[in-house]
Amino acid sequence: MSESQLQPTLILPDWPAPSPVGAFVTTRETGPSQGAFAAFNTAKHVGDDLQSVAQCRALLQQQVRDDRPLLWLNQVHGAKVQQTYADTPPDADAAVAFDQRYACVIQTADCLPVFFCDQRGTRVALAHAGWRSLASGVLEACVAALGNQPDELMVWLGPAISNAQFEVGPEVFDAFVAVQPNAVSAFEPSPYRLGHYMADIYRLARLRLERLGVSQISGGHFCTACESRFYSHRRDDGKTGRMASVIWLK
Repeated sequence: MSESQLQPTLILPDWPAPSPVGAFVTTRETGPSQGAFAAFNTAKHVGDDLQSVAQCRALLQQQVRDDRPLLWLNQVHGAKVQQTYADTPPDADAAVAFDQRYACVIQTADCLPVFFCDQRGTRVALAHAGWRSLASGVLEACVAALGNQPDELMVWLGPAISNAQFEVGPEVFDAFVAVQPNAVSAFEPSPYRLGHYMADIYRLARLRLERLGVSQISGGHFCTACESRFYSHRRDDGKTGRMASVIWLK
């Protein structure tokens, strides 16, 4: 395999972030991973060959800088925000950085990666926002941890499952509408099962952010389950890899 085939194919956020902010999302288009995990899986917990995962992580490190460690998380679908570097992945679903000492990383395969930065490019954050984390308040926790006024923040919504593919049960509907009645606009009755809904995770995130006072929101036009360049837990019945979302201060 050539060097170019090993390197990850990246998506760069389309947002007006200041120049000190670096950010990207990996895809599965190129890389060393094989089989169901082709081609750039960074997750250790999905059953992939660990040597292949280590190779992907080393290539990922090169995209940031060899001397800047990556802060990996043990994602638990909660709302905890990690605010310091740790060698062992802590249980958390978001991370913030206030300087150049490390880069924040989350992994997804349908859940929503949410990128944050301030207008001056002095602090960044990254959230793993599946429906459980969203309902638990992970975006609210990120905004609080950053410490900025909400109107000073910029947000980019990365690749996630679209409402056309995201069927959920009534417990998901209730978890959002009970605390934010206008969240009903993010749900449509499912054409497949009575009492179920097609959920728009992008809209749910926007509604949460707008309620906080965050207005500079970009992205949200992907579908991991529809586009073959992405891993999708739902489409692939759980046997799949993970994309890595990364943000740091240069």
